[in-house]
Amino acid sequence: MSASTLIATLEKLYKLNKSLLDLSVRKTDAVKSGDMKGLDGLLKDEQKHIAAINTVENERQRQSAGYLTSLGLLTEEPPTLSQCIEYSEPDDQAVLLDWQSKMTELISQLKERNELNQKLVYQSLQFVNMNLSIMQPQDQQTTYARPNGEKKSPRQRSLFDSQA
Repeated sequence: MSASTLIATLEKLYKLNKSLLDLSVRKTDAVKSGDMKGLDGLLKDEQKHIAAINTVENERQRQSAGYLTSLGLLTEEPPTLSQCIEYSEPDDQAVLLDWQSKMTELISQLKERNELNQKLVYQSLQFVNMNLSIMQPQDQQTTYARPNGEKKSPRQRSLFDSQA
């Protein structure tokens, strides 16, 4: 097995992750503008992308294992791209290293964008909760109460005035 099939799979994986990054950018805009219908559609698209990425990643792992096996190496765990680079020929190493750096940079950008989106959604949720708490009636007592919390019982007057 040559590295060309592995490289083709890495290219697919890169394109899917790049598309996922584009969705994340659009999701940021949707959260900022409060477009709930748009956000719902983006979340559905995002889930489809993630499922496709998982499928292609499983394919990459199978191809990596096949590639290392064709080089006479056996691995028990799913092989990493670094292992493939380590044992490949110099021409293939350069191409695989390039794809590895591209993927690392893209995943880093995706992680940063997702963290930003998470913070924006959290702030939006805090804003909604604050507005709800302002609109709800308060249970606190608005009249004066004794500082020690005791309630003063009303005096009972006797029928006879003792000072008379």
